Amino acid sequence: MSANRSGSGLVFALLSAGTFGVSGPLGKSLLEAGWSPGATVGTRIGLAAAVMLVPTLLMMRGRWSQVRSGLGIMATYGVIAIALCQFCYFNAVARMSPPVALMLEYLAPIILVGWLWLRTRRGPGMLTVTGTAVAMVGLVLVLNLFSATRVDPVGVLWGLGAAVCLAVYFVISAKSDGVLPPFAMVGGGMVFGAVGIAVLAVVGVLPLAATFGTVQLWGTQTSWLVPILGITLVAAVTAYSLGIVAAQRLGAKVASFVSLTEVLFSVLASWLFIGDVPAPVQALGGALIVAGVVLVRVDELRAPVAEPLLEEAVPEPLPAPSS
Repeated sequence: MSANRSGSGLVFALLSAGTFGVSGPLGKSLLEAGWSPGATVGTRIGLAAAVMLVPTLLMMRGRWSQVRSGLGIMATYGVIAIALCQFCYFNAVARMSPPVALMLEYLAPIILVGWLWLRTRRGPGMLTVTGTAVAMVGLVLVLNLFSATRVDPVGVLWGLGAAVCLAVYFVISAKSDGVLPPFAMVGGGMVFGAVGIAVLAVVGVLPLAATFGTVQLWGTQTSWLVPILGITLVAAVTAYSLGIVAAQRLGAKVASFVSLTEVLFSVLASWLFIGDVPAPVQALGGALIVAGVVLVRVDELRAPVAEPLLEEAVPEPLPAPSS
């Protein structure tokens, strides 16, 4: 049963990464059509909050004291791990290709490993270090960073901001274990994130701009509703829900590293949706990402008693809010 649980967890994790991966290209089509990052993020989070609110309320019915005790961490998760992380990511996407923005954001696991190393004074296993290095090399190849393409420095800063937010998410996940069910934490976080975006927009800190005509997708013109529904229902509600199941079945360590495959899915989605054709070297990079995840998984299986560094610090994470 444990093997079946791990196998199905890997499937859910890959499906979650795949659905998250379409958010960048879909959001890019909106940004190129005149939407501001704030409007894109606000619409996505607001609609996702509306969809998840009723199931969350039904789940927590009769458990309001538990909700009250978790309001603080739920608000932090919603504002930083969801709203601010997505805002930084879409600002990066506005200045570079979605996969490049994701590569910068997914420096977060490296930040986390280093932070936990300093915090616990206990280094990760050799296979985890090797797997991390292999996965990072794969990311570089997937993004073809050795080409002559110029990377926007402002976009890089936004991407690094998203990485910091994603690292904070892992810390919040550690503190949220047992406070609220993961689905309720995500649903409530969406509400707080939407409120945070709305407040910033009302006071004039966050400019909102949107157009309601057509956008360029799949080499043709289509309604703006298509990418909006895609980044909301597919890349938010579905992706987060699948991520919850995956995290519960795989554990924090493997789930966080399997999420690296989101970059590969983003490359494929960018190719299909907005005509960004990947090079052969990017396929090699995808293979290295998978190899890195396998090494991390093997390291976890070798240490069933003394659970690895990430698992100890992040016992049951919420789904990664990366994009």
